[in-house]
Amino acid sequence: MITSKKLLQLSASAAILAAIVLPQGAGAAGPSTTVPAPALTLVQSAKATNEYSTYIQQQYGIQLSGTVSREQFASALSKLEASISSISEKDAAAKGFLAAGAAPFTIGEAISAVVKAADLKELAATYSDEKVNAALKKAEIAYEKGGGLSAQNAQELAVAIDTGLISAAQLKAAKVTGAVSADLAYQFLGKVTEFSGHYKNYLGTVGEEGIYGKLAQAWYESQIIKAGELQELVDTALKQNLITGYNLKDAAFDPHFDPALTITYGHSDLIHAIQLIGLLKSEGIDAKVQFEPKTSAFIYLKEWGEPVQTDDYQVVQIENGNYIAYAKEYDLSFEFASVDEKKRFQPLILKYAKKDSEDAVGLLKGSWWQPLYHSRTELADYPVITNNLLKDGRYIVQSFSLNDQSAKVVQGFKKLDSQVEIETYQFWVDQPFYNYLLGEYK
Repeated sequence: MITSKKLLQLSASAAILAAIVLPQGAGAAGPSTTVPAPALTLVQSAKATNEYSTYIQQQYGIQLSGTVSREQFASALSKLEASISSISEKDAAAKGFLAAGAAPFTIGEAISAVVKAADLKELAATYSDEKVNAALKKAEIAYEKGGGLSAQNAQELAVAIDTGLISAAQLKAAKVTGAVSADLAYQFLGKVTEFSGHYKNYLGTVGEEGIYGKLAQAWYESQIIKAGELQELVDTALKQNLITGYNLKDAAFDPHFDPALTITYGHSDLIHAIQLIGLLKSEGIDAKVQFEPKTSAFIYLKEWGEPVQTDDYQVVQIENGNYIAYAKEYDLSFEFASVDEKKRFQPLILKYAKKDSEDAVGLLKGSWWQPLYHSRTELADYPVITNNLLKDGRYIVQSFSLNDQSAKVVQGFKKLDSQVEIETYQFWVDQPFYNYLLGEYK
């Protein structure tokens, strides 16, 4: 185990053996001759749909294939709505969805349900005939009052196009009266989670120009996290030396990224984060970026001198004269475009963000002796450790440990509260941080 004095020399995150927090029908077809949609638009739509498909399967366990029936879509939509607290039972689009009976299940019918589930019903009702015709014209759908489409159906289609529930190109190719494919069903379900705030949650991408300002703003808006009774429990564990520290996070910032494509990187310096994103961009690597506020807590020994407090670093003195220190930090989660892109991350960190000597040059500002980044899926040259996790509502405490020390960490928490629920799982971490857990300073 690393000594207490050296704990202060490391960053608050890398300075603790315990804790980091991680922790959505009638229809009138257009002209009989279908004009192919632009190839780029269809490729982009296919890529987005694949993301929705993966997300819905991973997060909700919904499996669809081939042509989707009304019963299958209603069941899937109901499962989503049950997990989205903003959708009440009386507003649930899936409720009464099977009333159409044996009639063919069409894209138009699915859109009607999705418009309601995505809370766009009132917006659709504001659409004038002029706005409806302007939107439907993009999909080459003819609309006249008294025709094949009711006024409400037409408004729903129009708002679906304008808000991106379905693109005009997709609707033109598939037709309002067409069957619902699994890919399109996944897209609709994904849009429902997106509109309700239950889809992927991120600031932007490495490649976009505004990402640096967004990152800075997120940092300045974050503050030291407090978590009531959960924090009282882990603070008591600190006082009794059952753990050496912990990290605290707010699950509201969970990015919900694909674990197979994601690496999470922890640090405490804003400029380091900005430079890291600049480094990835300069190397031609793009990724979604989520900023996750994090607070690290550890014991500050009284012999280290009077601690200097700021808005980002606070201490509370405990009975033996020592202090519990709370430091504002962050995790950056990156979802890469592919596993190969994900694999490119570590070589860059080891070359440009890993301190190997006091006078090292050519490194990002604030580089650590033991950078901390991890993956929920296996990567070559990444050792396996254990996360010991406690939850209370939206707050999460995590304690990282060597695999053979996990039982001891769990026992420490159980000693304080025999009823506390602790989730443990193994994951992959960088070698320098693993070395730190072994007690190595460099």
